[in-house]
Amino acid sequence: MAGGNAIRGSRVGAGPMGEAERGEAAPRVFVSYWCSNGHQTRPSFAQEAGSAVPETWDCPRCGLPAGQDRDNPPAPPKVEPYKTHLAYVKERRSGADGQAILDEALAALRERGLIT
Repeated sequence: MAGGNAIRGSRVGAGPMGEAERGEAAPRVFVSYWCSNGHQTRPSFAQEAGSAVPETWDCPRCGLPAGQDRDNPPAPPKVEPYKTHLAYVKERRSGADGQAILDEALAALRERGLIT
């Protein structure tokens, strides 16, 4: 005797897949984007989006930004190297400023008798 469960052996979402089940798909428009490595990407957008299509898109192959102009793709972003605290201090202060601060600190230590 069979069990009384009509959906036995099936999963949620299982069944015939087709337009009748999901409804009509929105009309799509394909937009081409090119990165500076020459890769082309063609994501699709709903036709209704029209003006909401982004000017740039990340290339799925190399990760660089891609634009809609094939001859003038966006430039790769500039990656600045890691700077130490000392590098930032050297940008803000000149050598003369640093020497004056050092002399002041040494004078304070001499007054306290910590160095001679």
